[in-house]
Amino acid sequence: MTQSDSPVTSRRVLALALPMTLANVTTPLLGFVGATVIGRLGDAALLGAMALGAVIFDAIFWSFGSLRMATAGLTAQAVGARDAHEIDRTLARALAAALLVGAVIVLLQGPIGRAAFALSGASPAVIAGLSAYFHIRIFAAPFTLANYAILGSVLGRGRTDLGLLLQVAINLTNILLTLALVLGADLSVAGAGLATLIAEAAGAVLGLVVLARLGSRPFAVPFGMVRDPRALARMLSVNADVMVRTLLLVACITLFSALGARSGDVVLAANAVLWNLFMIGGFFLDGFATAAETLCGQAVGARDEARFRCAAGLSLAWCLVFGAVIAGGFLIAGNAFIDAVTTNPEVRTMARLYLLPAALAPLLAAVPFAFDGIYIGATWTRAMRNLMLAASAAYGLALIAVHSLNLGNGGLWLSFLILLAGRGVSQALAYPSLTRRTFGPAVPAPPGEAARFTAA
Repeated sequence: MTQSDSPVTSRRVLALALPMTLANVTTPLLGFVGATVIGRLGDAALLGAMALGAVIFDAIFWSFGSLRMATAGLTAQAVGARDAHEIDRTLARALAAALLVGAVIVLLQGPIGRAAFALSGASPAVIAGLSAYFHIRIFAAPFTLANYAILGSVLGRGRTDLGLLLQVAINLTNILLTLALVLGADLSVAGAGLATLIAEAAGAVLGLVVLARLGSRPFAVPFGMVRDPRALARMLSVNADVMVRTLLLVACITLFSALGARSGDVVLAANAVLWNLFMIGGFFLDGFATAAETLCGQAVGARDEARFRCAAGLSLAWCLVFGAVIAGGFLIAGNAFIDAVTTNPEVRTMARLYLLPAALAPLLAAVPFAFDGIYIGATWTRAMRNLMLAASAAYGLALIAVHSLNLGNGGLWLSFLILLAGRGVSQALAYPSLTRRTFGPAVPAPPGEAARFTAA
């Protein structure tokens, strides 16, 4: 029995979700180490340059995070269909797209850099450091996007343990090289950029070696199959839909931050503290979205509706359980967290005023996180995009309403909760019809078959 044939159980959902949760935790650790290392140089301008550089590259690469998700969904379906050749073809197309887009980003580094520097509004000293960092790290773009494709292929196969290995290897290499190049070789922020470039390149090589050990030969796929019009159109369509959804989500979050900033520095700082709480919750919830991508995608590929419904149900249930636990933990330990993050009395007081909506956010986010994984695995990306558009419109109307009622920062948090709830409710309502469209009329399962899909 292959892994894609094994019963869908709670144990399997957790086995897929928890490694990716651990992998997610290593990313902010990398940012913390980088900031600490640069901070030890004693130059505030360099620390500001490092922080701005991280924001710029997060914005660039997060926009193309669709490459990871689309590759995972399409690979999972190929695994479920037992089509080893399509697994390699999907990976080959994703790698080709990664290298092409990465090369374009490198070639356009001049205009991209000038626009980013101008929008930052930073001082000349910060811009000087930022330029040194930016024009070295930008060459990591093809490797970073290739790592998205490689990670998507690994996750689509249900090997989140290998996903954890690759993420930890990249981030640990980056951390060690940052220490060596910044403090040891005295290369300042340029050393930090070079560390990321080397780490991403090494990660891509390691990822290809891992995939080769799994039997993948993406570079042996004939070019004619890589550029097959129908297959390329499907991959690009899925990527475009997920990208639009991601950009809309980023826009909603950016608007939340911008409107909070208009209420003053204390509100802005308090919201930043509380946002960190939500991001911590997101690390856990994203693991269950990954599990749903894998299990639901494999079930769609196998044309197994019973397995699909069970995978979707268990992923959603466990996401809600963790969302509730996280929300409860935030309510209990939130005050201590606020005190640990900031020493400013005004910011502490303001953050405590809005701890309740910030704590409820992970619980409401559990449903859209799980459904995002389900929709990506089933490649219902057009529906996901359209539902995100609808939820964004509801968010905009909520912001207008709370502004007219002078509800202040409380109204801002209420609008964000409406965004999360709107996404979850709309996805849940669309789920039955999308399932029928994918699998056709319901067919009763053979006697005893349902027993295979039970919670462990």
